[in-house]
Amino acid sequence: MTTEKPPAPAQEWADWHAHRTVTVAAPYGPLALTGTHWLADHPDGRLPGLPGVWREDGDTVVLGAAPGDGLTADGAPLAGEIGLGADTGRFDEARIAAGPRRFVVLRREGQWAVRDVDPGSAARHAFRAIDATPYDPAWTLPGRFRPYGASRTVRVGNADGRERGLGLGGEIAFTAGGAEHTLQVAVEPDGSLWAVFADATAAGGFPFRFLRPAAPAADGTVTVDFNRALLPPCAFADHFICPFPPPGNTLPIAVPAGERAVLTD
Repeated sequence: MTTEKPPAPAQEWADWHAHRTVTVAAPYGPLALTGTHWLADHPDGRLPGLPGVWREDGDTVVLGAAPGDGLTADGAPLAGEIGLGADTGRFDEARIAAGPRRFVVLRREGQWAVRDVDPGSAARHAFRAIDATPYDPAWTLPGRFRPYGASRTVRVGNADGRERGLGLGGEIAFTAGGAEHTLQVAVEPDGSLWAVFADATAAGGFPFRFLRPAAPAADGTVTVDFNRALLPPCAFADHFICPFPPPGNTLPIAVPAGERAVLTD
C-alpha cells in the first residue's frame, strides 16, 4: 500500500491562487459590488439606483416597497414594510433581492448602509486575473505572536474616506532582510490573525494588502506566509470600506510576494 504524498508548497500555493481567482470572479464575489449607500446621506430614504424606501429605526432598517418595485424578501414578493437587521453571510444570502441583484444591509459603528450587489457589474465582466508573484519559499517565514494584555482600538482611515476604529489584539514578529519586523494584528473569533500592511513594493501594485496567518500554536509560534498576501476587497470594487494600515504596519522593506494587482481587459 502506498501513501499519497501531500502536495509540495508550490503546488499548494498554485491551488490556493486558482481557488482565490474563482472566488473573486464568482457571480456574488467582490467584483459584483456596485454601490455602498449610507442611509444618513439620504434622509428621504431613496438610495441611488435602488428600489424602495430605506430608513433606519434604532437597531433596525425599515424597507418600504410598492408592488411595482420588484423587490423580494426571503424569495417572496415584497409589498409593504419589513424590518431588517445587518446581513452577516455571503452576498448571495442577503434577504432582499430584485432579480439577480442582492441588497445587503450593513452596519458599522452604529451607522447603517445598503450595498448593491449585481452579478452583471462591469467590473466583474472586465476582470481577467489577479497578478500575483509566483511562490517563493523565502517569503514563508517563522514568526511569533505576541498578544497584547488587552485589546486596543486605533482610528484609521478607510478606503471610502471615513475614519473608523480598528481592533488590534497583538503583534506578529518575524525576521526578513536580516532584521526583525512586527505587524499589528487583529485576532479573529476562530483564533486566526489578520494584518493590514503596506511595504516598499506598494508603488508597483495596490497600496496595501491583507495577511491572514492561521491561529498561532500554544507557544505563540506562527507561520508568516507573504506568498498568500491578499489584495483587499477595495482593490476589486471601489465601494468597499477597507481599513488602511494602522501606524507601524508599513514595512520598511520590499515584500515581492503575494497578490499585486487586479488585471482587466
